[in-house]
Amino acid sequence: MILGLGSYSYGWAVGVTGYEPAVPMDETVLLARARRHGVGVVQICDNLPLLRCPPERRAALAREAAALGIRLEVGSRGLTPEHAREMIALAHEVGAPLLRFVIDGPGHHPSPAEGVATIREVLPLLNGVTLGLENHDRFPARVLRDMVEAVGSHQVGICLDTANSLGAGEGLATVVAELAPLTVNLHLKDFMIARLPHQMGFTVEGRPAGAGMLDVGWILQQLAPFKRCQSAILELWTPPEADLVQTVAKEELWVEQSLAYLRPFFKHAP
Repeated sequence: MILGLGSYSYGWAVGVTGYEPAVPMDETVLLARARRHGVGVVQICDNLPLLRCPPERRAALAREAAALGIRLEVGSRGLTPEHAREMIALAHEVGAPLLRFVIDGPGHHPSPAEGVATIREVLPLLNGVTLGLENHDRFPARVLRDMVEAVGSHQVGICLDTANSLGAGEGLATVVAELAPLTVNLHLKDFMIARLPHQMGFTVEGRPAGAGMLDVGWILQQLAPFKRCQSAILELWTPPEADLVQTVAKEELWVEQSLAYLRPFFKHAP
């Protein structure tokens, strides 16, 4: 399992709707950050969509990543047959062995049966690319497991995010128990849940890896026996500061702190 960075490690620097930086981070800067931080994989997802880049720019990215010895992974959202075919073709184009998909997209919320039908339709196109469905709010872990098992292919698994399923009312122990055997990609996202001062509810906020409630050692132990997880990508929910410049600087600091904490876990990771 290789430790890496992704476009959601730098959500604010890439650009959040309504909070776009003057010069957003692009794929070349993200790759340069990965080189600077000494990680082995970069996952470029829907907040930095490579499909919008000209083919020559994508080719240059793939060449640079290969020269640096950094593996590329790609990701998107909105699992329709047409978009899945586009993303599989993109994965082959840039040499990405893993394609992460969030099932829902804008105005598109397919049923589990529709999702399974779509994956079965595009399955012959994967041809060496692994498709990882991400747990992302709407579907409980058991439903996602049933979907992957219904497809019945070793080329299809789960992108396990350590925080997203809070939005589906599920804790990490439940999610890992269901999805660990199928996990092909891990999103390491640390967080803190704290009761509000008035006691009427909780807040959920991101933290640098190692500064929140996520037990990284435990989750890696749960995944290890299945030997399917290819990469672990740092993701951050960085709470904003007073202005975007400060927020982007804080985000980079959190990346540095997180990687310093995470590296020892991956020195001997399979």
